[in-house]
Amino acid sequence: MSLIYFKWNLYFVGIYHAAMKTSFLFIFLFACTLPAISQDPLFRFALVTDTHVGTETGQEDLERTVADINGQQDIAFVIFSGDVTEFGSDDELRLAKSVISKLNKPWHIIPGNHDTKWSESGCNTFRTVFGDETFSFEHKGYWFIGTNCGPNMRMGPGQVPRENIVWLDAQLKQQSDRQKPVIYINHYPQDSSLNNWFDVLDRLRDRNVKAMLCGHGHVNRAYNFEGIPGIMCRSNLRAKAAIGGYNIVSVTADSLVFNERRPGVQTLPAWHRVALNGHHWMQHPPRPSYAMNAEYPQVKVKWTVQEAGDMGSAVAVADGKVIYTNTNGDIKAVNLSNGKLRWQFSTKGKIYATPLVSGKYVIVPSTDGNVYCLSHSDGKLLWQRPTGKAIVSSPALYRDLAIIAGSDGHCRAWEIPTGKLRWDYDSVKGFVETKPLVYGNQVLFGSWANHFYALNAGSGAGNWVWTNPTDNRMFSPAACWPVAVDQKVYIVSPDRQMRALHTSNGAIYWQNMDSLNLVRESMGISQDSSRIYAKTMQGHLIAINAQAAAREILWQSPVEMGYEICPSPINEYGNTVYVAGQSGVVYAFSASDGSLRWKHKFSNCLVNTVHPVNGNTVLASSMDGRLLCLEVTLRKN
Repeated sequence: MSLIYFKWNLYFVGIYHAAMKTSFLFIFLFACTLPAISQDPLFRFALVTDTHVGTETGQEDLERTVADINGQQDIAFVIFSGDVTEFGSDDELRLAKSVISKLNKPWHIIPGNHDTKWSESGCNTFRTVFGDETFSFEHKGYWFIGTNCGPNMRMGPGQVPRENIVWLDAQLKQQSDRQKPVIYINHYPQDSSLNNWFDVLDRLRDRNVKAMLCGHGHVNRAYNFEGIPGIMCRSNLRAKAAIGGYNIVSVTADSLVFNERRPGVQTLPAWHRVALNGHHWMQHPPRPSYAMNAEYPQVKVKWTVQEAGDMGSAVAVADGKVIYTNTNGDIKAVNLSNGKLRWQFSTKGKIYATPLVSGKYVIVPSTDGNVYCLSHSDGKLLWQRPTGKAIVSSPALYRDLAIIAGSDGHCRAWEIPTGKLRWDYDSVKGFVETKPLVYGNQVLFGSWANHFYALNAGSGAGNWVWTNPTDNRMFSPAACWPVAVDQKVYIVSPDRQMRALHTSNGAIYWQNMDSLNLVRESMGISQDSSRIYAKTMQGHLIAINAQAAAREILWQSPVEMGYEICPSPINEYGNTVYVAGQSGVVYAFSASDGSLRWKHKFSNCLVNTVHPVNGNTVLASSMDGRLLCLEVTLRKN
């Protein structure tokens, strides 16, 4: 992973917690007693991770490793444990595949966070290029299982996708032999760096798990995951060295032995040995607490829906129906009153778009490259338009037009009743993830190429383009849903700055980075447009004066939400501000001073957004495929 991503990830997950300080000393001392490479193993395999094709040396380092592995006849197969590419682009994935395909032995692969977070295809291209995002195979009596780590498309802690959890359930159900030795592989460590680490570990607790392997940290390191040995392996990148490296894992009668291999040079002495027997699962391991819900009895769950795939978008509400999407490619409508399914339409790609409802029409783009228009009443297809490439953004409404920016460099407007293409702007750099903002006669949106665009909403003519001066595209103002008032559009971005741009020409009205209130990608606007809201990485909600000539904080909420980086939009209704947390918590704050009205936890995964239907009914969806309807009893003053 990139240095920038790694730094904030370490800050959140505590990957280098105090207990691990002793592991380096243990590994050093223990390695001194191990032979250069284990003799007479049952078999050996190579663990290659964090290749980051797309970086300066990623391709060359991978090519060297592939050639080195091909020259070693005793390596039975190769496992690639994620972050295969740097940005997850289609071109990077195909380039990586072209190199990996030169291996002369079997290989198995899973994605890492860099392959999924910034994916222009909505994580579809990884599956089409490599065949799948999971693997399950047996070799000489050992069962190897690998899953995706996420986060898919939305910035936040890792999360094994809901569809992978469903897949894992099916794999375990098919294998009745609970004593079969299991080696589990994921890009992330199996701890709180994954929001739903327990979903996997609880499913494996009655299995004969020998070890859990990962990458992500770019170093060789020993772990203990609730009683089971965990092993993090070094990145294949050379970093500041002359060449990169990977691990050769030898499976012997009683141990797993790990040797770092410098391609074409030498195999280093074994740095770690894992005994295959004598491990026991921790009893009563820590799990997320939902105790906070008892503090707010005025908040009741009215109904819930659990999808078999992730949910990566907000919902739409109209005429007593809640319309939403999931990453199994489904568009669904359920009753607002009870959550019962009204209709369902299936596409052929994952969906991360928030549905657009306009009268009797529902517009949803899919990562299968098509834009769909459905009947709001029964979900039947009214028209479908291909674009040729995945769409991961949400549609915006301008009069009778659905405006959609894609991953193909185009922003298009279709007439909603007919599906006729009204205009096509073909000069977008990078892919678009956000929901464009329609303000006056302009449509405004950012892209993952450090650009922010203003187009004429009626004709598609380009008005202006603002460019973030940084060279790092990961700092693009691409994930936030922009807001605007008084001829100023407000954006926040991963460079931790908030900016106000003139809507007439894109000039900077003001910009600010406050080390005490580091913003990222989550923002909103008050109903009366007097306040701009932003969630800080320190876990506070702040309100900015929208009438001020420079950034002026009106209030900072005293509530500690914890480290926060998820890009969920912020909504206000009836003097209450609704904020989505990255660990399954819905917050309701006073719009007057930021004091907490209530909070409710319904998952441990990222909440996409909180949708207030009225003062008593609130909807929320989380990335692990949960849709929730809350009833709130308003307290009398």
